[in-house]
Amino acid sequence: MKSALIALALLAAPAAAHAQVAAATMPNTFDGPARGAPVQPVQPAAPVVAATPANPQSEATVRKIIADAQAGTMDYSIMTDTLADRIRPQAAQVTPIIQSLGAIQTFEFAGSQEGADMFLVRFANAATQWIIGFDDAGKVDALLFRPAE
Repeated sequence: MKSALIALALLAAPAAAHAQVAAATMPNTFDGPARGAPVQPVQPAAPVVAATPANPQSEATVRKIIADAQAGTMDYSIMTDTLADRIRPQAAQVTPIIQSLGAIQTFEFAGSQEGADMFLVRFANAATQWIIGFDDAGKVDALLFRPAE
């Protein structure tokens, strides 16, 4: 189940959603031992996470997507064509996974970053994280779910 969730996550989320940046300064070892003070790695700044959803429709849309999948249908009209094209081939595999999660027990906003909202959704059989983002026209253009950490 975990690999299928991650597969959906990697295919459905835009590249920026799962890019990570790490930087460090290293001495040139080809010129001999490093001279001077030890070089400290540069730490990337922590991302700014909002306290309220970036889109007021995020929660209702995630709930609709979950309900549709649990009913065995998917409403692609609420998605951008690109996202719908990425999700369609996975629907037969992902729908039974979402159905197996059981009923929603709790649903809570966990933060926003770069215009995408994250929710912690606890089902009867598993805890998951759902990330959703919208384009300028209000269509879902990023959708990711995975096991909660």
